[in-house]
Amino acid sequence: MMMKQLVIAAALMAAGSANADTITQWNFNSVPADTSTSTGTLTPNIGAGVISLLNGVTTTGFNSGVGSSDTASDNTGFQTTTYAAQGAQNELRGVQYNVSTVGFSDITVSYDLRHSNTSSRYEQFQYSIDGTNFTDFALFDGNVGDAWFNRSVDLSSIAGADNNASFSFRVVAAFAPTTAGYLASNPTSNYAGGTWRFDAVTVSGATVAAVPEPESYALLVAGLGFVGFASRRRQSV
Repeated sequence: MMMKQLVIAAALMAAGSANADTITQWNFNSVPADTSTSTGTLTPNIGAGVISLLNGVTTTGFNSGVGSSDTASDNTGFQTTTYAAQGAQNELRGVQYNVSTVGFSDITVSYDLRHSNTSSRYEQFQYSIDGTNFTDFALFDGNVGDAWFNRSVDLSSIAGADNNASFSFRVVAAFAPTTAGYLASNPTSNYAGGTWRFDAVTVSGATVAAVPEPESYALLVAGLGFVGFASRRRQSV
């Protein structure tokens, strides 16, 4: 029985452990809750991170998050506007989120985004492992106006996103594929910049247990050796 327990312990020590965890989340809700959907905060409700508006995008503050995945009664979304003119600044205007993933692997990102009728139908998700240079990863289609979309991005295949103090990502307005212009989210509307409203922006990862010190392995091996010796001695008596 003791040999079995030590073998199990050795396996656990060698493998470590990994648990899914929320690294950072923005729900944009007021702290404390105030029952108003027009007030909120840019401070993450979980973890730490920084939000930046890109290349002329502005904010009108906060607005209702009703319809997003956030079920709080005091549900607020982060409203952004002043997107580019038709035919200009493809994949340059949007919102950037900087989140350290130090201590985590298998990074995933999820967010809710409400497209207004005249906003860009297409949104490009980009990631960066140095905080400066961004790579296109997923192009999303928001083909309904005045509606929320739930987005999910799996970056577990991107090794550089793991354990990285400089990890960041962007959601930017993009031209319609194979064209040189924006399409409006509402098929019956004309693109006019419109608004994008964010909610429930979440970065998650696997928390990996610390690797045991060499001394711990040495003690375990010594224990296994002693148990093996004792077992052989009993059999020889």
